[in-house]
Amino acid sequence: MAWPRCPSLTVLALGLFTVYIMHTVRTLYQVVHTDPCSSGPRCYASYLQAKPPLQLSIFTSLQARNVEIDKLNLVITIEDFDPHADILKELNVSLPRGMRPKGSLYAHTFVHAPDREPWHDERVQHAVAPLTTHMVPKYEEVNLVAQNKNDKPRPKKPMTHWRSHLSLNLMTDNFLFDVKALPGDVLPYFKISPMDHNLYLPMLFVDQLSNRVKDLILVNDSTVTLPLRLSYTPISLSKLRLWVHMQHALHTLQDLGFSEKDGDEVKGIFADTNLYFLGLTFLVATFHLLFDFLAFKNDISFWRAKRDMVGMSIRAVSWRCFSTFVLFLFLLDEQTSLLVLIPAGVGSIIEAWKVTKAFKIQIRWTGNLPSIQVGTSSQNERQTEKFDSEAMKYLSYALYPLCLGSAMYSLLYVQHKSWYSWVINSLVNGIYAFGFLFMLPQLFVNYRLKSIAHLPWKAFMYKAFNTFIDDVFAFIITMPTSHRLACFRDDVVFLIYLYQRWLYPVDKSRMNEYGASYEDEPQRQSNKAKKKVS
Repeated sequence: MAWPRCPSLTVLALGLFTVYIMHTVRTLYQVVHTDPCSSGPRCYASYLQAKPPLQLSIFTSLQARNVEIDKLNLVITIEDFDPHADILKELNVSLPRGMRPKGSLYAHTFVHAPDREPWHDERVQHAVAPLTTHMVPKYEEVNLVAQNKNDKPRPKKPMTHWRSHLSLNLMTDNFLFDVKALPGDVLPYFKISPMDHNLYLPMLFVDQLSNRVKDLILVNDSTVTLPLRLSYTPISLSKLRLWVHMQHALHTLQDLGFSEKDGDEVKGIFADTNLYFLGLTFLVATFHLLFDFLAFKNDISFWRAKRDMVGMSIRAVSWRCFSTFVLFLFLLDEQTSLLVLIPAGVGSIIEAWKVTKAFKIQIRWTGNLPSIQVGTSSQNERQTEKFDSEAMKYLSYALYPLCLGSAMYSLLYVQHKSWYSWVINSLVNGIYAFGFLFMLPQLFVNYRLKSIAHLPWKAFMYKAFNTFIDDVFAFIITMPTSHRLACFRDDVVFLIYLYQRWLYPVDKSRMNEYGASYEDEPQRQSNKAKKKVS
């Protein structure tokens, strides 16, 4: 009895991807959709439906909880507060001596009746938000040639930074809640009015997604006052629930060891885009993950089965290994988000493994001492190396002067954090600006051989799809400008490869990426038939 054939890894990945998409859509629907209460004593309506007079008061304190009334410092009071109207105000906040330069400060926001103090109003809604955070200051860039040796040492410990933006929201939908079926994300903000029948108080929410790292201000000993931009916007129930989920996810990332800068990249996606574009971003991101996995799987399969380097540019492989490692060091020096840094690190490891396959490097152990052996090249491989060397000779005439000139210009006229930063930035600028030249040897080899059958086209197509997706993310996720421009540079190279695939006919006698040719297929079918007969 023959066992059923197991599905391929690609089929399994597509199946898991479909299940993931369906689960994500179902989860988002449950978040943005809440069933209203029909009728009965379990139904509670919004206190705002009667349009009561309200007042917004904001205080600062050195403590987040158990604050004494006399320790609260008034920042602003907005009388005749309209919860349905937007508010934007620029304020100046005085800093108490107790928080400078390494302390913390909190904003206490109250929505209450205008004729009572907040702490004497039974219908008051109270929210606390941190106005400070602690992180290592970003290094100041200087001109290395004209640098003063008496400059102050750069701080390496976390210091207090001021959050210059406070964003507030009130849920203004006149929604009828069933108190026996409250969503878990709404429960912390749901408070029943003690003086009214079947009414719940306004849900006050502090939007921390709008707090970006770029808006932080370093607090030092001489700082007395700091600016604060206060913004208020009414919010719907669906958006409130979605924002609560997103903030909880960010807190989870920080608990797992991600810094505030890493979470800041995610904040930018939510705070700077509307909900429809946000949904499109989620959809595109899931396809990016799928193509990443399929490209990784096919790329590994191609190089594991690779028998020789005929038709492949060894210099291009070596250059990709070197450039990905330099880019990883550059992203690390720029303190880029882990969302970008981790894939770059994994990619550099894979490219290093490809170099060992390209040069046929093997490690032999003689006793306790390892020895490295490099394989020999066949006649066809030497012919490919000849074309590869010819292409590199022409490219070097333009590449080396351009890279050297760019590095000297950067040293004289551009500011850097250190000499190491200048070296890394010069190498990266050379890679980004002229690195595409190192992709040309492979195009030249394809031209001289009049064939593209030796390339890993499955992995290449998946990577090409991701290249166009990266064009979208280049405008969403914060990254260096040179890294952003490199995404569009890869599009041009991809189009040239597609042109060569159309230009050169398929050579059925040439080995494909799995080490087999079309002419070998009849022989393999014959061998299979003989095995079945026997």
